[in-house]
Amino acid sequence: MQIADLIIRQVNIVTGDKTWVGDVAVSGEKISLMAAHIEGNASQEIDGKGLHLIPGIIDTQVHFREPGLTHKENLETASFAAACGGVTSFLEMPNTKPQTTSVVALKEKLTIAENKCLVDFGFFAGATNDNLGELKVMEKMRGCPGTKIFVGSSTGNMLVDDENILRQYFKTLKRPIAIHSEDEKLLQANKVIREFSTTAADHERWRSREVALSSTKKVVALALETNKKIHILHITSKEEIEFLSLHKNICTAEVLPQHLTLHAPDCYVELGTKAQMNPPIRYLQDQEALWEGIKNGTIHVIGSDHAPHTIAEKQRGPVAAPSGLPGVQTMLPLMLEHVFQKKLTLNHLVKLLCENPATLYSIYNKGFLAPDFDADFNLIDLNKTMIIKNQDMKSKCGWTPYDGKTIHGTIVATYLRGKKIVDKGELCHYRGGRALNFKASI
Repeated sequence: MQIADLIIRQVNIVTGDKTWVGDVAVSGEKISLMAAHIEGNASQEIDGKGLHLIPGIIDTQVHFREPGLTHKENLETASFAAACGGVTSFLEMPNTKPQTTSVVALKEKLTIAENKCLVDFGFFAGATNDNLGELKVMEKMRGCPGTKIFVGSSTGNMLVDDENILRQYFKTLKRPIAIHSEDEKLLQANKVIREFSTTAADHERWRSREVALSSTKKVVALALETNKKIHILHITSKEEIEFLSLHKNICTAEVLPQHLTLHAPDCYVELGTKAQMNPPIRYLQDQEALWEGIKNGTIHVIGSDHAPHTIAEKQRGPVAAPSGLPGVQTMLPLMLEHVFQKKLTLNHLVKLLCENPATLYSIYNKGFLAPDFDADFNLIDLNKTMIIKNQDMKSKCGWTPYDGKTIHGTIVATYLRGKKIVDKGELCHYRGGRALNFKASI
């Protein structure tokens, strides 16, 4: 008797809490049943023996450059890269052209995405010093997970570092607030370092650990004062981890694969400005602290901060080169290598890349392998190796800082709402990305 459209048989089912062998049935767009053995058959059946099934990755920080910067990337190429990296949902940041700081701009992005995206999507509202009225409307819109605030240097007019304005936003906004935390006054005081920079390593001296820690202390103090839980993006330093470990009740935190994989001074010697990003890649002692933050629960989420630039742009030299690295396609592979190296378990990785992001942003029916959830998942072969290569990158920028790196573990196939969208790195010609829905009532 046919009971489902798809059954994956005897696969290693990986959740944040446990791994167990069983069958997973998909009916329509949803997971319909999970059991040690499912009676009946399906239109399609897959032998999952020896493979691992994990939820589709939710990348909570990407810069996909459309509209306005499409010479670097666009929503089609970026979502293709995402799908090939096992990412089935993404949350995109507002620093495009125009910036996503108004209802009109958000609607424009959603319309473009509906016609181009291969995976599901959400777009942050961007805060300025005077758009609270717009933010209050935007955060109620379909496809908007919350507000992004830059309290350190940003493009356009999205720098918001006035304490009174931040306090008002913390008190008023209901959905999550994600923060780029660097102290603008210290950045300006250190600017001479950047202006006379001769190597990419000077970028880390300009955007120093003091710049990051000072800002993080200020926004956490405001969060405590206003009783507003906040989310701080791309933590980089030992000092921030030590401070944030004392404030888990009011603040969640994100770390990036870049900071877990690369470290100064080696990355700047080997990659030059290709390793330049904000906040910067720091030293081995910081990287070790980030891993400790993952172990003790200070770090709640891993995001890619996919921020592509062309090779020509990155070769302009340490002063003129833009900051940012591509990473949406390589995030899961890099983290699988860290699992192989026993830096964390596959179960913990599922929490950081899938379950915690879905919970943090109240994403409806995403992030978990469970009945009635969307059938977004990846089949993983932990026994095979792959080599990351520039030529395999689907991003329009066409390069990766990890070119030549060997990875233990491969993505066999990626499914979005029950449809296979990528098979062994190749697109299955299914364009069905939709705006994410968020559960929290506001």
